[in-house]
Amino acid sequence: MVSCPCPGVSVSGIAFEAELNAEQLAAVQARDGAVLVIAAAGTGKTRTLVYRVAWLVEQGVRGENILLLTFTNKAAAEMMDRARDRVGADALHGMWGGTFHHVGNRILRLHAEKIGYQRDYTILDADDQKSLMKTIYEELGHKGNKEFPKPEVLLSLFSLAVNKEEDPHDLVIDRFADFHADIEAILKVNERYQERKAELNAMDFDDLLVKAVKLLEEHEGPRQYYQHLFRYVMVDEFQDTNPVQARLVRLLSEGSGNLLVVGDDFQSIYGWRGADYRNILEFPQQYPDVQEYKLVTNYRSVPGILNVANRCIEGNPEQFQKELKAVRKEGVKPVLARLQDGRHQSRYLVSQLRGFRRLGYEWKDMAILYRAHFHAMEMQLELNREGIPYAITSGVRFFEQAHIKDVLCLPRLAANPKDELAFARLVGLLPGVGPKSALSAWSKLGRRFNPLDSGDRNRLMTSLPKRGKPVWEPIHDALEETEPEILTRNPGEIVFLFLEAFYEQYAVNSFDNAPQRMEDIHGMAEDCANYANLDEFMNELALQTNLDEAAARDGETADQVRLCTIHQAKGLEFPVVAVLWCADGMFPSKRSLDDPDSGGESEERRLFYVAATRAKDRLILGMPQMRKQRDGGMIYYAPSRFVEELGSSLLDIERGGYY
Repeated sequence: MVSCPCPGVSVSGIAFEAELNAEQLAAVQARDGAVLVIAAAGTGKTRTLVYRVAWLVEQGVRGENILLLTFTNKAAAEMMDRARDRVGADALHGMWGGTFHHVGNRILRLHAEKIGYQRDYTILDADDQKSLMKTIYEELGHKGNKEFPKPEVLLSLFSLAVNKEEDPHDLVIDRFADFHADIEAILKVNERYQERKAELNAMDFDDLLVKAVKLLEEHEGPRQYYQHLFRYVMVDEFQDTNPVQARLVRLLSEGSGNLLVVGDDFQSIYGWRGADYRNILEFPQQYPDVQEYKLVTNYRSVPGILNVANRCIEGNPEQFQKELKAVRKEGVKPVLARLQDGRHQSRYLVSQLRGFRRLGYEWKDMAILYRAHFHAMEMQLELNREGIPYAITSGVRFFEQAHIKDVLCLPRLAANPKDELAFARLVGLLPGVGPKSALSAWSKLGRRFNPLDSGDRNRLMTSLPKRGKPVWEPIHDALEETEPEILTRNPGEIVFLFLEAFYEQYAVNSFDNAPQRMEDIHGMAEDCANYANLDEFMNELALQTNLDEAAARDGETADQVRLCTIHQAKGLEFPVVAVLWCADGMFPSKRSLDDPDSGGESEERRLFYVAATRAKDRLILGMPQMRKQRDGGMIYYAPSRFVEELGSSLLDIERGGYY
């Protein structure tokens, strides 16, 4: 139906040529067929999709014949609202817009009986899934077994298998290969989970996609109906789709062949959760007659920032090569700050933040981005000391996270043997120990426990329930074999002993992102070497906790520096951005480089690109050169390979200077 661009003002008064740049206009007015729009950072992706909807309506396409697929309800609502503002609500009557799961649900509600479900099936949310899994655990004899993976862990693992279209057996083997785990028992849980959902006429979120695909693939009637209904299918953020979503898109669009996908392969950073960037990279092979358009005119960042982003990302060979072009006038160059260590980095950046504040920026205009949570630990401490308000996108400050609180129980008790809360948390991690048995053990110990005291450790062994004793024993032995003076001098050593003797296995069974949490713990334990002794570290920790509580009592202000991981920052933008720990092994992450399933260097490079393109006016790359180890030695870091590739001409080099 859409065959050629029509110049001038439309019948609804939209001046397409005046309101869009040439790149956007070409994509908006693309003819029928498969269309690939590569929309680089800050180039008006959402605007282009909104005007594409308006353009289709202008050409006589009915709202009910348009399908817009997005990744969040918020994105869908924003696009629909903006489109209604342009063409009016009546013109979009009947248009389908929403997340993949939303669309899958709408389809299944009309045809569920064809795949063995009733139309009034229940959708299980996260809490419902956990409740169902707990019932299955009880049926299979795993209830209360702390040595068996928690329901949340297996739910996450089984979901990943579904979204990556991989055999659950293979993923279970990969996850638990180095740990004690009953593989057959774990797979039996998945088998029973699928059976119970069917018995209950219930679907989880993954089923809304998988069952919709099954319905359309196996039943010609519904498939033809929706292929006829959706004459124009559009997909946002196509680089983030997984294999199941890509199949659903093909099934819905192959009737008319009118499929427009928008995305940026440079910003494909979610491989760890099942997204497959090959969906966008191989789109021209999947749809040979595709029309390709590139949006590269960037309205967000000053030229110096774009130069850094362009230079970095060109190092990835398998991608749609493109170069961001600036609209804004030249500003200051991005800064590479060569710093001594993490503490120096945090003090330097606080000074810079205060300087930007004096220049007229508000705290909320500034963001601190990092590759891993532990990179920001020293930054949080320094912001607290200096009284600078900050908010963490994840909502949980470093020392408030469950895994950090868990591994700090032993240091807390070593510093204060009367810390009943730390004791209850510690022994509560052990199998067979609940609140009552923890309180009983505490009473038998005389309401005090020092893990560095051999006598206290032996008394705890006799006070624990039968199931907890063999698990406590390796912790006891590890502490027994280490001189108390060493542990008193370095609390990080206590954490490492606890990790190796018990907590790593516990984390694998308890957290769906155990590798990242282990990285946090290792980072924190290494940082403990910066403190003179256990008491100094615990005093600092107590101070931060009290400051956090005081801030909560005083109420949070919207004017806060934002701290978040680069993954969480995607889609956001800030006038001022600082990136922490631009050092090889930290960013890029050694764990990611060593793990081929995580995307390796290519995905790390895309992360660096995303981080740089969040900045509008100012970009600071922090590059500490060393980090103290728990044995007193030093780790010396080379500059991040991404920074090294930039060359000195694109950056202003500073060596820890202050405003």
